Amino acid sequence: MKLKTISTLCFAASTMLVASSAMAWESEDGAWSTSANVALSSEYMWRGQPLSGSDPAISGGLDIAHSSGLYAGTWASNIEHADGSIEIDYYVGFGGEFGDSGVSYDVGGLYYDFPGIEDFDYVEVYAFLGYSFLSAGVSYSLDAFDADYQGAEDNLYYQLDASYDVGSVTLAAGVGRYDYDDNAAWGLEDYTNYYIGASTELAGFGLDLTYHDTNSGSSDENNFDDGVVFTISKSM
Repeated sequence: MKLKTISTLCFAASTMLVASSAMAWESEDGAWSTSANVALSSEYMWRGQPLSGSDPAISGGLDIAHSSGLYAGTWASNIEHADGSIEIDYYVGFGGEFGDSGVSYDVGGLYYDFPGIEDFDYVEVYAFLGYSFLSAGVSYSLDAFDADYQGAEDNLYYQLDASYDVGSVTLAAGVGRYDYDDNAAWGLEDYTNYYIGASTELAGFGLDLTYHDTNSGSSDENNFDDGVVFTISKSM
């Protein structure tokens, strides 16, 4: 990546960090709260697919939550595509715990918006259960990337994630399985992705180093590759 582009990303990260400080808020009764986050990663990795063209990615999000478990928010990152350079996600959901069982749940919907990229926007609904250091979930996408564009329709993504604290370091690992509705139209088979990594906090910043890989035998055109991603982040 050109040095000028790296400088631009770093400037954007610092600007968003300053903005995020003003976004953290809680109502007087404690019922409502807002939060913000910003991150700079060596690559934007999504379900085993590098989406920023092996270039750094700057991302950030804003959230609002209610004590009942209701939440909504938005998140954005730069991507690498011939017709667009940004992904913006909008989501709303509800989460909580089943009594004192220790079992948590999270259900909601997410809208993927790709400005400038025709027929790429789509909706996904999700449901997760968590217990102790484990979390399992399924996401169902409706008309992903538009059937008229590549023939892809309703796809399923299953995932199992685990995280465990060892002192000040959090170890994490996970596996996911993408079940495409129309393999022939996508030109690839269903695939499994997995990751393993570690994260910690230093001087108020989150530091994360994670290795990603898949079992996909697809061509480079479909953008599958293994690699290590480093991320520095800040939450407010």
